[in-house]
Amino acid sequence: MKIKNSQILISLLGAIALLTTAAYYYVFILGAPQLDPPQEQANTGLKFQLATFNSQAMGAARSYGVILPPNYHKNQQKRYPVIFLLHGGHDDARAYADKYAIIEVLHELYQTKKLPPSIVITPDGNDNRGSSPLYDPDYFDGPNGKVGTLIGSELVQVVKSRYRTLEKPQFWALGGISSGGWGAFNIGLRYLNNFNILFSHSGYFTDSSGSQNSPQQIVQLLPIPDRKQLRIYLDAGMNDTNLLASTKAFNQTLNQLGIAHVFYVFPGGHGLSGADIGWNYFHKHLKNSLSYVGKQFEN
Repeated sequence: MKIKNSQILISLLGAIALLTTAAYYYVFILGAPQLDPPQEQANTGLKFQLATFNSQAMGAARSYGVILPPNYHKNQQKRYPVIFLLHGGHDDARAYADKYAIIEVLHELYQTKKLPPSIVITPDGNDNRGSSPLYDPDYFDGPNGKVGTLIGSELVQVVKSRYRTLEKPQFWALGGISSGGWGAFNIGLRYLNNFNILFSHSGYFTDSSGSQNSPQQIVQLLPIPDRKQLRIYLDAGMNDTNLLASTKAFNQTLNQLGIAHVFYVFPGGHGLSGADIGWNYFHKHLKNSLSYVGKQFEN
């Protein structure tokens, strides 16, 4: 009986070890991928490409993704608005293409004229610690690198030097998902000379690093002329209780300050599977935010 019990115990320990290894691989290596991801549409004519540049702010080569508008290379005189998209935790410059099927979103919006052809940039927003499910990127200048300067200033100049962009900040938008939503506002509110349109999908607006990196506080310190420049889109998923509460509080602050914005609460939120969950949530509602951005570009 003792031998049999020992065999059962060994089998159980082996199964636990196997499950632990599988869970570690799924979360830490694969990044907890969506079980039913959105599908990318074929033959859109749009192409995602990775590019690099040497960053003085970070002291290293950095990458970003770029999706050029249709017929970009045909009319060498035409200039375009610009959209920066910031990823969330445990992601990188490829996330919008590989996870959220951004090319399908852009194709649909271009076809329906809800978004004018734009230069879309997906920065690698990870700080010097690299990508991990244990923490969000530091979207600010801090002990882990000058990510705020990297995205808010340095990459802006790189994009202007490499592509035919419109110059004025009302034709530049900065947005993100989850912690990328926080990053978009934490950086964007400091660089209104570069970005006038900001948006967030189930993001947050206060940060554990302090009020200096909390858009909820930063926006209240803006001079009135800067407030008048801003155009803001917010949404949050009903399932994301804390993120929804943070977004609601920020919405109330924007109302009090008289800053032009829209705010939506949608079903779903973060997660691994479901039509309104995880990657599917962000894929679906990027169509909402980028339609809003399109209206601002045309105003």
